[in-house]
Amino acid sequence: MDYKSLKTLEYHKIIEKLSSYAGSEAARKMCADLKPMTDINSINDALTQTSDALSRIYAKGSVSFSGVTNIIDSIKRLEVGSTLNTHELLNISAVLTTAAAAKSHYEETNDSLTDYFNSLEPLTPLNTQIKNCIISEEEISDDASGTLRDIRRQMRISADRIHTELNKILNSPSTRSCLQDYVITMRQGRYCLPVKAEYKSQIAGMIHDQSATGSTIFIEPAAVVKLNNDIRELELKEQAEIERILAALSAEASAYTDELQSDYTILVTLDFIFAKAQLSKFYKCSCPIMNTDKYINIKKGRHPLIPAKTVVPIDIYLGKDFNLLIVTGPNTGGKTVSLKTVGLLTLMAQSGLHIPAMDHSQIAVFDNIFADIGDEQSIEQSLSTFSSHMTNTVSILKEADENSLILFDEIGAGTDPTEGAALAIAILSDLHNKDITTMATTHYSEIKVFALTTEGVENASCEFDVATLSPTYRLLIGVPGKSNAFAISRKLGLPSYIIDDASSRIDANDIHFEDLLTDLENSRITIEKEQAEIKEYKDQIRRLKAEAAAKSKRLDERTDKIIRKANEEAAEILREAKEYADETIKTMNKHGMSVKELEKQRSAVRDKMNKRQEKLAVKTTAPKSHKPVSAAELKEGMHVRVLSMNVIGTILSAPNPKGEVTVGVGSLTTKTKVNNLEIVTGYKDPEEKTTIKTGGSSRIKMSKSASISPEINLLGLTVDEAVAKLDKYLDDAYIAKIAQVRIVHGKGTGALRNGVASYLKGVPYVKSFRLGEVGEGDAGVTIVEFK
Repeated sequence: MDYKSLKTLEYHKIIEKLSSYAGSEAARKMCADLKPMTDINSINDALTQTSDALSRIYAKGSVSFSGVTNIIDSIKRLEVGSTLNTHELLNISAVLTTAAAAKSHYEETNDSLTDYFNSLEPLTPLNTQIKNCIISEEEISDDASGTLRDIRRQMRISADRIHTELNKILNSPSTRSCLQDYVITMRQGRYCLPVKAEYKSQIAGMIHDQSATGSTIFIEPAAVVKLNNDIRELELKEQAEIERILAALSAEASAYTDELQSDYTILVTLDFIFAKAQLSKFYKCSCPIMNTDKYINIKKGRHPLIPAKTVVPIDIYLGKDFNLLIVTGPNTGGKTVSLKTVGLLTLMAQSGLHIPAMDHSQIAVFDNIFADIGDEQSIEQSLSTFSSHMTNTVSILKEADENSLILFDEIGAGTDPTEGAALAIAILSDLHNKDITTMATTHYSEIKVFALTTEGVENASCEFDVATLSPTYRLLIGVPGKSNAFAISRKLGLPSYIIDDASSRIDANDIHFEDLLTDLENSRITIEKEQAEIKEYKDQIRRLKAEAAAKSKRLDERTDKIIRKANEEAAEILREAKEYADETIKTMNKHGMSVKELEKQRSAVRDKMNKRQEKLAVKTTAPKSHKPVSAAELKEGMHVRVLSMNVIGTILSAPNPKGEVTVGVGSLTTKTKVNNLEIVTGYKDPEEKTTIKTGGSSRIKMSKSASISPEINLLGLTVDEAVAKLDKYLDDAYIAKIAQVRIVHGKGTGALRNGVASYLKGVPYVKSFRLGEVGEGDAGVTIVEFK
């Protein structure tokens, strides 16, 4: 990749941010050395690893790699049989501890990182041994060996003896006046007393040091010389034992040099991969879809170096219908940011990094990316802005090929506008003919016309709100933009006569072109508003259709429930009537009627009731076969069976052209197909009164409406009991076509009244309900009116 373009597109700032997430020095170096790749397979592998690491972070959180210290030199020393010091052994322990933590932190997952985690060898026995022996770089544990423990115990005993002897000297009246301070001190590793210089001859012992002024002499009393010698010998033995322990640990570690090398390499790699995942999480990135077709389609792309609160997402695409995109618009409108967004996001994707854009954004793989952006005037090289840009352009034209991406900012600027525009068009035309993907910004109207009249070249503009003198930073592809210089100047207070004079100096064709752009912009705004309104209407229609479908489904379910309940209750009435008839006949038998005659009458009543029960019984399936019905046979008022519901109803209207008939079932109506009906002959409406004569006087009323009271009493019931009883009662009353009912619940605490009111709100066939008025029961009753 072109190094200068990497710097221009600020790729190094992304790398610096990436490095901050790495825990080890080696991983930070990998981040710093990361460069865009050109092989799509390598790029996709890197992106997959980043995605899998991000998934693991979201699932289980991140694991720290800060313990991964460079142990390569230590491993080489182990391979030649050297003994490692405490610092090196602790580094090996830290690497093994990190390996164990990383391996146990994440659950077994079949992804691109699984082999890395499975290959880690924590070497727990070796790590445990190092931790048990070494407390810190300066301290070896007493438990490292039995010999070391004994040596240190003897050292403590000797030190205690020395303190005992020196305390005797300190507390002796004969020596107290000779001491400068009443303390025990150390000089050259030996215990001493601070003696006044004039009394040094009165304290028998060895002189080890004196103060800077010479007034204090540090003397080791003769009584503790041997004990100090003993401690010195023990210290030498301690050091020898420590060296032996370190040698033993090094020998143990030398058996695992391959595993240590592998663990270190894997952990550094994982640290690097998880740093990329952390960067993706920070910028709220997604994994791009890579291609080799030179097609870029960035959806809601955000420049990562612009603060999240101020950045405006943009949609950019090129490379399919056109390979040259000309971006126009006023200064500070976002043209340069659009260029940098395309360049930087492409560099990030080719480096195996996620990009700050929506899912399914597509990025092409380019062999090289060239960017000529910004004012690069060079005083040292005596180059003007135009010369500097032209120098870059010449270099780009020499190196670029059809697998390159070129980004030009203000191409042709910095010189005579006429010549600059002509030169810019020639350069862009050459790149277009060579099929090199290019994106350029400009203010020149000539280049806008070139884009409008050339196949494979497209205009784009950065939207600008002249009313507020502020850019919206939206990139509009397919629409050339205006510079809006006159409008901005007028808004900022430039006198009108100057603006009018400037306008008169513009060529008529230029004025016409700018007016055309204005008309296009106004049309675009109008179309966008209308599209937004259409979308809103579509969403509203979709929502209403869903609500209607749900409501229809609820009504169908409620209808089926009511019909099932009606059939079940009718069957129950018939059963009770049959039992009553049997009991009546048995009673009459006691009064002298012959058994044969009575049994004959009872059988006739039972047969009649059985037939009625069969007609009203609930059946779960429709008849297996029926006689087909034609539309011509069906007349209004005719009784038919609705096969899908297995209920009998009355035809309310003749079949329509679609072959649909409206059928009334009790108080309900339904629309169904002709082939779902069966003509029923000899059918008698069950709502008519059915009488059973026994002895010529007994009658049983079968009409549902005659058996339902217009009032229900719920006093003394809990809310749950009352609702259960009320549910059945309201269904019966509604089927019986009672217009209004009265629910008695009492006043009390109001809990039962509130429970009844809450239930009534969800009953679909209740038209309205209210508390009773004076004379109706006041707040102790609720009056319900059905639909």
